[in-house]
Amino acid sequence: MAVDLYWIPLGAGGRSVRFNGRVYEALIAAAQRRPRCDLYHAALVVTVGGEWYAIEIAPSPDAHEAARGVVATGAVGSRWLRPWRLFRYEVRCWPGGVIPDLAYARGGRLRLSGDPAVAQRVLDAVAAAPTPVWGRDELGTGDMWNSNSLISWSLSAAGVPAAAIRVPAGGRAPGWDAGLVVARRPSAAFAPSRARGWLHRGAARARGRG
Repeated sequence: MAVDLYWIPLGAGGRSVRFNGRVYEALIAAAQRRPRCDLYHAALVVTVGGEWYAIEIAPSPDAHEAARGVVATGAVGSRWLRPWRLFRYEVRCWPGGVIPDLAYARGGRLRLSGDPAVAQRVLDAVAAAPTPVWGRDELGTGDMWNSNSLISWSLSAAGVPAAAIRVPAGGRAPGWDAGLVVARRPSAAFAPSRARGWLHRGAARARGRG
């Protein structure tokens, strides 16, 4: 039983995303009059009952969502664009799943907890996470919502002190603060029993398709 966090450099293993990330960071750093930072994408691997779950937000490539442990979807850029798959993201809590570029994680895994109850609460939280528009500050947090937001929200909602987690030296994780802010709001409460049912059904479907 474990909750492990990985800090993956944005665009690791892919030139396009890395280049776009550098351009974005250069513009933000110039606007804020500060040095540029390395950008990181957070991912979680949670082990419960001998099965591990890969947790992250990712693009939606096709309609076979159950095979990837998808527990929710959201819009990218604008809610008006959500009907088109190109502008849709999916929240994955993927039993036995794969997180691309995990081998590039800075510092390897960060063990956050070895408590079975905490691990289960994190899984429950992921299945009940909010799904605002990706890349926008739709919830008025002062930070955009993205994969980092999902991770920090899920950890915080599960009782893990995510605010104390630090990004690798010289880096930052856009969206992390958005998850922390939303998790502190009264609406952050979720129904663990209902979320657990979604996860168990999703795990069964994923194994059936494997």
